[in-house]
Amino acid sequence: MEIVRAAGEWEHESPLDVLIVGAGPVGLACAIAAKQHGLSHLIVEKNCLTYSIFRCPTNVRFFSTPELLAIGDVPFIITESKPSRQDLLNYYRGVCERHQLRVHFDERVEQIRRREGVFQVVSARQNYQARYVVIATGFYDNPNLLHIAGEELPKVSHYYTEPFSFYRRQVAVIGGKSSAVEAALDLYRHGADVTLIHRGAEIGQSVKYWLRPDIINRLKEGRIKALFNTVVTRITADAIFVQNGAANEQCLENDFVFALTGYHPDFEFVKRCGVMIDEANRKICFNPATFETNVPNLYIAGVVAASKGGDNIFIENGREHVKLVVRDILAKNSPQAVQAKTRFVFANE
Repeated sequence: MEIVRAAGEWEHESPLDVLIVGAGPVGLACAIAAKQHGLSHLIVEKNCLTYSIFRCPTNVRFFSTPELLAIGDVPFIITESKPSRQDLLNYYRGVCERHQLRVHFDERVEQIRRREGVFQVVSARQNYQARYVVIATGFYDNPNLLHIAGEELPKVSHYYTEPFSFYRRQVAVIGGKSSAVEAALDLYRHGADVTLIHRGAEIGQSVKYWLRPDIINRLKEGRIKALFNTVVTRITADAIFVQNGAANEQCLENDFVFALTGYHPDFEFVKRCGVMIDEANRKICFNPATFETNVPNLYIAGVVAASKGGDNIFIENGREHVKLVVRDILAKNSPQAVQAKTRFVFANE
């Protein structure tokens, strides 16, 4: 049963079985699994459905094949081999409708507290009670900042959408992985003057296989300029300053900057929930067999289980987290279940 009460009022209501924070693909998969096993559920999402996908570049195509992105036993059928952003948005909306999932949008969860075996979940709008909570918030809202002067300027963005407004503009793209490479190629093909800046010695090995030869050839031709082993030191209204090793700082004319340096989980929110963090490695503490954190009955699932800029967790393996989470919840609800002591480890152990 859903609990909606004024702040501080919790009495005389039965808690939800499972409350899920985040309406991305993994959050949806978790809600479907809970519902299929007779557990009451609610998803609380601070933005819109599958917000991380919504924020992706307009024309992006995803690396994974449709069958690896499908959830809830709903076939994902498209005409192309690689799904587009639009394909995914339409598919997950259809999944949500097919399974009649209960979702509250535009509602940020501020705090999760456990009291007498029940979670008190405080959002920006309402309060809820739940026996189990799953944090499936992803990490796309938390870019890895450069921490340099000028990063806050309007000309700087940590998200790339589409190229059309950058025609004949001087654009710097910071990063060397797929998102940076894809943005650089898209901008170049739509008339921007692009400089790719990467602190590494070469394009990242993990770059999508169809992008890697494309960007390497464009760099060889000089159509896209590249600065490797280079860091950005500061940004001004009309320039960007870079440095290569011990060399002097260099000034480049610049109109726009896309700092596509990756993202990380919302560690501060997780810590407010009482979850332990391995600060040295920027890892959340959880049991890899169940994805339960050190807080009993509080789980994580999906890319929130990744380290800062680290583990390769995507929708397809995030779906596997859900199976472990729900299996553990069902085991705890089984009359025959014998609860053994749980061993909590850091994700990198």
